[in-house]
Amino acid sequence: MFAREAEGLAALAATKTLRVPAVHLVGDDFLLLEDLQTAARAADYWRQLGRGQAELHSHTSTQFGFAHDNYIGSTPQPNGWLADGYVFFAERRLGYQAHLAHSRSLLSASEVAAIERIAARLPELVPPQPASLLHGDLWAGNVITDAAGAPALIDPAAYFGWAEAELAMTALFGGFPPEFYAAYSEARPLEPGWRERLELYNLYHLLNHLNLFGGSYYAQVMDVVRRFGG
Repeated sequence: MFAREAEGLAALAATKTLRVPAVHLVGDDFLLLEDLQTAARAADYWRQLGRGQAELHSHTSTQFGFAHDNYIGSTPQPNGWLADGYVFFAERRLGYQAHLAHSRSLLSASEVAAIERIAARLPELVPPQPASLLHGDLWAGNVITDAAGAPALIDPAAYFGWAEAELAMTALFGGFPPEFYAAYSEARPLEPGWRERLELYNLYHLLNHLNLFGGSYYAQVMDVVRRFGG
């Protein structure tokens, strides 16, 4: 797990966009990182983060996935390369988590089938997007500051995927402030209707939370399934 995190940090660092802590040493059960000496947020912190995230997403691949499988939280995250983003999100994200939940008796076979019906409709629901480099687990707890109060990213679950899916994660636990999204869209314009698609992308993370934390997330999962006609 720690080696996979170190690989994600290295991929983000190579873009020279947002700051990430340098990896000093990695072992089977530890990861030694640079101390960024966090300070109070700079006045334009959220705009810096929005611009930096847009710049990160400008780093693209011809295929979806990553050089290695990694983890989203403690759940394995399969990243085998695929040229088709719809197939990638259907199989490597929604399908994987739904079948994992079924194996743990958290979803019924009919509920898994409903999620698979949504996955089959992704080309109707999601506009074409390139495979952008993603942090992969971008919520407020995984963004800290450096000594200058600028944003820095930690704890990635990196892969090349849909940029809108990354923005969806930022909205899952209360959302980032409006200035983040404004700065992002100034640097990398967003497709019409992007906000209406956020819950669809976040079905992946809700399924993961169902697998990690149990039935308290079941109602949220099924609300999204019903909304998108599963």
